[in-house]
Amino acid sequence: MKRPNKASRRETERVEFKRSFDREAIETLCAFANTGGGTVRVGVDNAGRVAGVSLGRESTREWANQIKLSTSPAIVPDIEVRTVRGRTVVDISVPEFPIKPVACRGRYYKRVGNANHVMTIREAADCHLRTFSRSWDYYLDERHGLDAISVPKVQAFIDSANRHRDTPIADPPLAVLSKFELLREGRITNGCRLLFVAQPTADTTIEMGRFETETLVKDSARSQSDLFTQVEEVLAFIRKHISKRITITGQPQRLEEWEYPQDALREVVLNAVVHRDYTCASDTIVKIFNDRISVYNPGALPPGLTIQRLLSGSYVSTPRNRQIAEMFKEAGWIEKYGSGIKRVREALRASSGREPVFEELGEGFMVTVFAATPQKTPHMSTQDSRHQGVQLSSTTHVVDNVADNVVDSVVELSDRLDDQIVSLIHRNQRVSASAIAKATGVTPRTIQRRMTSLQERNVIRRIGPDKGGHWETVR
Repeated sequence: MKRPNKASRRETERVEFKRSFDREAIETLCAFANTGGGTVRVGVDNAGRVAGVSLGRESTREWANQIKLSTSPAIVPDIEVRTVRGRTVVDISVPEFPIKPVACRGRYYKRVGNANHVMTIREAADCHLRTFSRSWDYYLDERHGLDAISVPKVQAFIDSANRHRDTPIADPPLAVLSKFELLREGRITNGCRLLFVAQPTADTTIEMGRFETETLVKDSARSQSDLFTQVEEVLAFIRKHISKRITITGQPQRLEEWEYPQDALREVVLNAVVHRDYTCASDTIVKIFNDRISVYNPGALPPGLTIQRLLSGSYVSTPRNRQIAEMFKEAGWIEKYGSGIKRVREALRASSGREPVFEELGEGFMVTVFAATPQKTPHMSTQDSRHQGVQLSSTTHVVDNVADNVVDSVVELSDRLDDQIVSLIHRNQRVSASAIAKATGVTPRTIQRRMTSLQERNVIRRIGPDKGGHWETVR
């Protein structure tokens, strides 16, 4: 390990001063071994003044032996005796240890700035998993068997992946799970269960609320589904409670403008689901206010990654849940690791003119995005419309706000219903119209009419006969 020739004048993340060798010096070496390596300089006081240290014939050997006996796995340091300004200084150095975490008398330490901190149990576990390039979701689920997952959901994943692959997956569902190491030795991994869980589970709970004020809740919902379904459920709840401006132009396609860019919202929700710390007892919480949406997620940023580095883009993406992230990428839901934050910021700047706010809160992470302020489009007069050859009814030509009148409410309800139908088909391509009607609380006749409209607009399509066939989502 390379060391400076001269004594530093201040303590840093990689250098600590000690007037004499003691127990705290060993704790610091342990923290260095767990964090990135470093040097304890014995014979220098906290202010960086060289005081020197007295050494016996066996001093350095005894120090090395104390370090070895006090640490597990045992640290064997590099010790160098030097003369600085006519006084003896001893540099005790350790590199970052290959197998972490290293304990000092049963406790695990990490280096943060120029101080040592005791690791929490979760931090020690994460440190161990990173050592073996594994994450929690990779390990076998000790409590659940194959009956905990839904094979049709695995098939839905395969169908989604095949829409983006040059070489389609032709293997049956369980063989696919084995190839992706989600199924090993006849047992599912933690990630496999969360991705394809058959029944609602508290392990994936996402709480959602529409707030009139900081404390007054107008509507709430809870999602405890598989992870793919959760993304759609959360987005559907958000769309239910935000406005959409619709402009009828006389062209085949109407113009739709949400008060939040949908791609940015989807990226925020995807990040929450994919990067959540599922070993934490806390839930993901989505709050919708009149002017903003916040998403709190259990799980702090990885060690070494700060919000400043996150915003600058100067980091290498290291997913907390590697298996889960890989499966979302295979399904075409994630394009490229680490690029989502940039896209969210660009979309929101263009929409609202405001940057999203990223915050670390305790052991969690929160993103807040702000609504756009819609610009009112002047209503066209009857004379203007006749000039353009457009026949107007008593309904205004431009809908400025979904809730302005009854016609706009009908449009909004139809759009919500369409979104629900598409979401249900995405989750289960063999879902029937009657099942959709039951899930949405709408009559089967209305569902059939909306599905026909969706087919005409090339949003969904029917593959095969009514009996034995299935649906596909086009967009």
